[in-house]
Amino acid sequence: MNRSTVESRFLSKPEELGVTAVGFSGGQPKAGVDVGPAALIESGLLTEIRDELGYKIVGDTAVNLYKDLVPTEDPDYRGMKNPLTVSAVNRRLADQVYKHASEGRLALTLGGDHSIAIGTVSGTARAIRERLNREIAVIWVDAHADINTPEGSDSGNIHGMPLAFVTGLAKDEREEYFGWLRDDMRLNLRKLVYIGLRDVDAHEKQILRDNGIKAFSMFDVDRHGIGRVMEMALAHIGADTPIHLSFDVDALDPMWAPSTGTPVRGGLTLREGDYICEAVHLTGQLVAIDLVEVNPSLAATEAGANETVRAGCSLVRCALGDTLL
Repeated sequence: MNRSTVESRFLSKPEELGVTAVGFSGGQPKAGVDVGPAALIESGLLTEIRDELGYKIVGDTAVNLYKDLVPTEDPDYRGMKNPLTVSAVNRRLADQVYKHASEGRLALTLGGDHSIAIGTVSGTARAIRERLNREIAVIWVDAHADINTPEGSDSGNIHGMPLAFVTGLAKDEREEYFGWLRDDMRLNLRKLVYIGLRDVDAHEKQILRDNGIKAFSMFDVDRHGIGRVMEMALAHIGADTPIHLSFDVDALDPMWAPSTGTPVRGGLTLREGDYICEAVHLTGQLVAIDLVEVNPSLAATEAGANETVRAGCSLVRCALGDTLL
């Protein structure tokens, strides 16, 4: 199989969708985000993807809880909370996503808190480098930058650090922590684009400035409109670049997704979120999707929880090619 054939298989719409359902909440302190994947699946998301969008589902139809990876003791390390657990879960997840991506499937990961992107992004990056000898780009849609280093984090919650680890801004030599992240699993900072930022720590702002990271805050969305923002984001990534879309549901305004751990007012509308996903799908370059931080236990009402689940399902369907007409 020649290079062009492999690229075509990777970057055109695949017949198979590799699903990993990650019931994990150890990267942050609020219970309930571990049941987010089950809520998405029980709402009929995978059935809709199969029956309406035509994908063959490969992988998880039940949620991975990774209980066998939780150590008896998990003390803080470098200020990080639950570091052994988060590392072990992400190491296994990286292998799961790598397997899907290396076999030419579009990898869909349902989380779980956003710390799981350490595994998903590193798994995708490794697979694409091996199969195509190319770098991935990551479009990170989130209210938060999630690029704190352990020493720069005020909370110690690793769901605020995944991009620091996968880009190499934060490293650790100890294998049981994040020493397993090799250079071929890392993301080039020039291939990272943020959309929807509005709650960024001072330390993270300095990281973004010092490294020239492309970031579109809600100010930019308001100023230019989501269509122009997506044009600029995709132009920065460059044509024919495999894309990993990592979407935190808290990028949406709490009006649309109230049931999440760190909601911030003034976010994207659901249509703006759907448009981001639609625009990425239309590139034909999408190789992986994360949908994270759906926490049905945090809504004030059952209706709020259901609304958040519906929003998450809409985002995934749009990324996979669902259209209004």
